Amino acid sequence: MESKTLFEFSTREFRALAARHLLASVPEEAHNHALPAPRSDDDLNMDLGPTFDDGLPQREAAVLVPVVMRERELTVLLTQRTDHLPSHPGQVAFPGGKVDPGDDGPLAAALRETEEETGVARRFVEPLGFLDAYQTRTGYRICPVVALVEPGFTTVPEPGEVADIFEVPLSFLMNPANHQRHGREWQGVKRWFYAMPYGERYIWGATAGMIRNFYDRVYAPGREGE
Repeated sequence: MESKTLFEFSTREFRALAARHLLASVPEEAHNHALPAPRSDDDLNMDLGPTFDDGLPQREAAVLVPVVMRERELTVLLTQRTDHLPSHPGQVAFPGGKVDPGDDGPLAAALRETEEETGVARRFVEPLGFLDAYQTRTGYRICPVVALVEPGFTTVPEPGEVADIFEVPLSFLMNPANHQRHGREWQGVKRWFYAMPYGERYIWGATAGMIRNFYDRVYAPGREGE
């Protein structure tokens, strides 16, 4: 079993780790779909082949990974999607969505979608870098943008799309002991995915996969004391 890493989870430490380990620019795989995405819904199923069809039209998307600078501890802001949405209903998700033609790239899309979905205005958000591009089974190629968020914002869930907005301690999400591996049968084969249950919240699928990528890039063993 992986051991818990020792970090302060302070803003100062986080800035330093982010500067060293996050991607400084949008990964090419985020918009060049001819390249394989480094991370995907099949990270735990490499021996079984992909669950998604390479022939599906690929949709470019972006999410914000918002690390909130709370006085007592850093937290990550997440949303609970409403149950009636056609895509990923009821799931825990980062704020984000499709990159629209009017967006100036994934960063602009992530900031726009975050403000629309959560009410968190852009003036509170300080982007720090990017995680690896992530491919979902449903045909989305996601670019995750990691940012620090200054407290003082007011959350307003987007009606009809966001059921709730909540925060989880960064220390919980970056503890590999909380990165469970759950499985479900799909098309007659049991496939595995990351899950990070937190109280009544069930964080899994693409969101948990991107959190695992966050851990691998920034807080994996060997990062202590840098």
